[in-house]
Amino acid sequence: METFFARKNYLEIIAKRAEGLRQGFRQNIAIVADESLGKTSLILNFLKSFYDNHVITVYLEIKQEPLDYFLRRFIGALLYNFLKNSELQLKEDLEYLISKSQKYIPQTVEKIRAILESKENNRKDFVLNNLLGLSESINKETSKTCLIIFDEFQNLESLGVKNLYKIWSKALISQKNTMYILLSSAKHRAKQILSKNLSLLFGNFETLEMEPFSLKESDEFIQKFIQPLGLAKCYRSFLVHFTGGHPYYLKVICQDLLKNFAVSGEGKEVSEEILILSLKESLFDEMGVLNLRFSNQLKNFAAEGLNQEYARILYLISSGHNRIKDLTTGLRKQKKYLIPKINRLVELDILQHYGDFFKIGDRLFSFWLRFVYQEKNSTFSADARNQVNLFRNKIVEMMQEFLKDSHRPVLNRMLELLQLFGDESIPMDRKRIKLTQFREIKPLRFSGKFIKDGLLGRSCEDLWIVALKDGSITEEDITEFAVECKKYKSNRMQKKIIVSPISIDSNARLKALEEKILTWDLDNLNFILDLFNKSRIVV
Repeated sequence: METFFARKNYLEIIAKRAEGLRQGFRQNIAIVADESLGKTSLILNFLKSFYDNHVITVYLEIKQEPLDYFLRRFIGALLYNFLKNSELQLKEDLEYLISKSQKYIPQTVEKIRAILESKENNRKDFVLNNLLGLSESINKETSKTCLIIFDEFQNLESLGVKNLYKIWSKALISQKNTMYILLSSAKHRAKQILSKNLSLLFGNFETLEMEPFSLKESDEFIQKFIQPLGLAKCYRSFLVHFTGGHPYYLKVICQDLLKNFAVSGEGKEVSEEILILSLKESLFDEMGVLNLRFSNQLKNFAAEGLNQEYARILYLISSGHNRIKDLTTGLRKQKKYLIPKINRLVELDILQHYGDFFKIGDRLFSFWLRFVYQEKNSTFSADARNQVNLFRNKIVEMMQEFLKDSHRPVLNRMLELLQLFGDESIPMDRKRIKLTQFREIKPLRFSGKFIKDGLLGRSCEDLWIVALKDGSITEEDITEFAVECKKYKSNRMQKKIIVSPISIDSNARLKALEEKILTWDLDNLNFILDLFNKSRIVV
């Protein structure tokens, strides 16, 4: 299978912005994503297909290193890519590249030599300012523009430049012929930098938050990776739910499926037994790829100054105790004691904060904490076989619960979900929604032409009217639902919600806004199911 898969929407945005640079319109981009989600693969795939003789593309992985190392790598990458189409036999040697560039960009080369000489004086502000100005210098001499890509850009802070962002901000505003694409897996820190340090009137960044594969993309990835073998749809759906559509996790598990199938030599369909064995080897075995990854992640806690209590917080959240009141009870600690620790986990992108809930962003890490790390730490037996059997039983139990839920009507699952609400607040589509604790919840049967099924929830203050549409929601559906809602006259605050497992048409969304109707798709519904530790709906 090819190494790059899906991500067409992100590629289109990057290509459009790169084309804009060629035409004189500069829009900087920042791409933030969890580790191993594919942001670097995305950019390298773009660079492979992008060619414009008037645009110099420079990709640089930013490391925690001295300024001297960084500036030599930056200058080398800039000159190498400038000379790339010159028909010269290039060498990855800085002095060679400077010498060959002298003929074409003498003024820029003079500035480069000044930068390399000034480093001895430790004038870091001066060095960085002039370094960032090289792309504009090349433009003045050749009319070529520059597309500079910094991977893990937040590591620039390790260079020790006191006025890093002040200098960079001035460059972003003044340099009209240089476009930046910034990548970061330190999501929390990256967003802070972009919203505070690099928030500019001109030269601002368009921020793209890269998500895991969609349900459809995840399913297609599994099928393509293991072909010509087959895996039943129900098991593919379980893997999508289990991994959260994380490309790296899907890849590791699919590799184990292929390996274990080859050993078994059974037919052309991957069995449930092979699936369970593969999950056991990846997640539970001492040298399993994912077990090692997550074990190292916990070991790195010590380097960040996190003690065992942080792991305990994460374990409780992974077990569904993910509200502050649950944590104060489970840990027997006061809220004021826990909040700084929870905030630290949020800053490190381990935890995500959603209103009154906390959630471990990495679904598979959350599962590993609950059923591998905690089980191994709390066992009273040194019997390895017994531990393996316990793990296998947990996997089977989780799989059977998911498969059972997947056969139940969505309306029934929504009714049970509403019964779990306890007046918590969550963010949803840039709004804050209160999950009302209802006194009464019952199914509804609407009399309209398009909308038939729904739910009604009552509390002392609120009245929720929820409609479910199997297919895509249209403007006609919104109009009809609005009429149906008017039949339920009450002094309570009315909340009208229409739910569809399919993405909702933009015109229908606008109509819903006019009618003050909330539109939820499958992502919205699965978001709430995640908060309550329930199986996702995969269609």
